[in-house]
Amino acid sequence: MGWPWLMSNEAHALLAPGRRELPMLGRLAGRGSTMPLEKLVALKPDIVINAGTLDATHLSTAERTHRQTGIPYLLIDGRLADSARQLRDCGRLLGAAERGEQLARHAEATLLACRDLRPQGQPQVYLARGADGLETALPGSLNGECIEAACAVNAAAGSGGLARVSREQLLAWAPDVIVTQYPEFFALARQDAFWQRLPAVKRGHLALAPSQPFGWLDGPVGINRLIGVRWLFERLHGDTARSDWTDHAQAFHRLFYGHAPSREDLFRMAGLA
Repeated sequence: MGWPWLMSNEAHALLAPGRRELPMLGRLAGRGSTMPLEKLVALKPDIVINAGTLDATHLSTAERTHRQTGIPYLLIDGRLADSARQLRDCGRLLGAAERGEQLARHAEATLLACRDLRPQGQPQVYLARGADGLETALPGSLNGECIEAACAVNAAAGSGGLARVSREQLLAWAPDVIVTQYPEFFALARQDAFWQRLPAVKRGHLALAPSQPFGWLDGPVGINRLIGVRWLFERLHGDTARSDWTDHAQAFHRLFYGHAPSREDLFRMAGLA
C-alpha cells in the first residue's frame, strides 16, 4: 500500500514503475514508529505482516495493534537463514504461492551457494554503521547476519543487537575487512588518521555496500539482504569485477524489485566506479 519511510529519488529509480509512485505511509513497528493506529484503520488493510525481530516488545505491539484495530497481524521471524520459508509462507498466505516459490528458490540458491563454497580461514569482518563508523552489529544479531552468511566471522565481541564501539576496541579487534553502507563513513575512513591506522584500511580492505533502494547488508533486516550475501562473499573471497557478480545483482533486482540497474550503476553504488 505504501512505504514505511521517505525514499530518495535514487531509491525510487531502482524500483519498477507503479511501485515508485506508492506514498510514504510511515512506520508501524520498531523504533521511531510514525503511524498512528487511526491512520492504519483508515487505510483498511486486509492484514499487517511484520518480518523481523521476534521478541516481547514486537509481540506486544502486534497483540495491541490487533486488539485495538481488529486487523489481523502476522509477526514473522526475519532471520536470514529462514528467508525461503518466509517467502513461501507469505506467498501462500497472500494467494501468490507461485511467486513465493520463485523467490524462495532464489533465496535457497544464494544461501546454499555460500555454504557449499565455504573456504578455510574465514576473514574477520567489522560492520561499520553510522557516519563515524563507531556503531556495529554484535555477533548473533539480525543486523550482522550477512557477515556469517558470507562465510566470514564478525570481528566484534559481545552479544546483543547494536552497540557503540570505542576506538581502542577497534584497534584491539584489528579486523581483516571493514564494510559499511554509509558513504559518509566510507569517505571519512579513507582519509582520517585513526582509521588509516587499522590494517584493513591500510591494505585497502574497506568496502562500501550499496544501500539503495534498500540496504544490501542491513536496513531493513529483511530479504533485501540476500543480494548483500553474494556481494560480500565475492568481496571477501572472489573478484568484485567478475561479471557473475553484476549478473547476480541485476537478476536479484529484476526478480525482487521489478527493475534491473545497469552494470555501471551497480559499480557506482558499490564504490567501485
